Amino acid sequence: MPVMSKTDIQPASAPALAGATMTLSTIGARAWLVEAPGGFDLPSQRRVWALARLLAGDDDVEALIPGVTNLLVLFRHIPADETRVRARLHAAWEQAQAVHPQGKLIEIPVDYGGEHAIDLDAVCRHTGFSAREVVRRHHQNEYTVFALGSAPGFGYLHGLDPQLATPRKKVPSLSMLKGTVTIGGAQAGVSALTGPNGWNAIGYAELEVFDPLADSPALMAPGDRIRFLPQRIEL
Repeated sequence: MPVMSKTDIQPASAPALAGATMTLSTIGARAWLVEAPGGFDLPSQRRVWALARLLAGDDDVEALIPGVTNLLVLFRHIPADETRVRARLHAAWEQAQAVHPQGKLIEIPVDYGGEHAIDLDAVCRHTGFSAREVVRRHHQNEYTVFALGSAPGFGYLHGLDPQLATPRKKVPSLSMLKGTVTIGGAQAGVSALTGPNGWNAIGYAELEVFDPLADSPALMAPGDRIRFLPQRIEL
């Protein structure tokens, strides 16, 4: 599961990543977390994808798990020299060049408003927009899947209109339906499972984002593009 350390930050202007240093920390004896500088933005994520591609050919690396503007690097064995590992990862970061994966376009029909949009009023109060304007701003943009995690097939989506950013709920919903279209901080999402959820529900999509029996179980993949299409608007 990706390590999500910046999911609630507000969008920032694109950072000048050239020359900017990443943050490096250990998670257990064999795992190292590389966090990109800057905010929740495409330049940071593209640099993370580039680093993952670069390290994929390293025989000492057992697994690479991209998260939201971070990368978890799991080595096959406990490194004998921590200083050497740090130098190695910093050098790889400097070498990595941003990549632009050509992901597939996924169009998701959405019923906005109605009985499942239990937090639409809260989003309106926070943003100052009418419900119709929230819906318009939500579906007018194209989103990019940054990473999968939290639940099987759940995609963390970048591309939300910054003025729609709404903090997660202090008291989560206990049984939000899978397929619920949500806003969580600066991100958008579609719930993968029915259960507790602290994101803000504004609509619903009749959608399976994860099918364990399919050749490709997850509907989304990092780099994919998402378009929300208004199928019905009930305000």
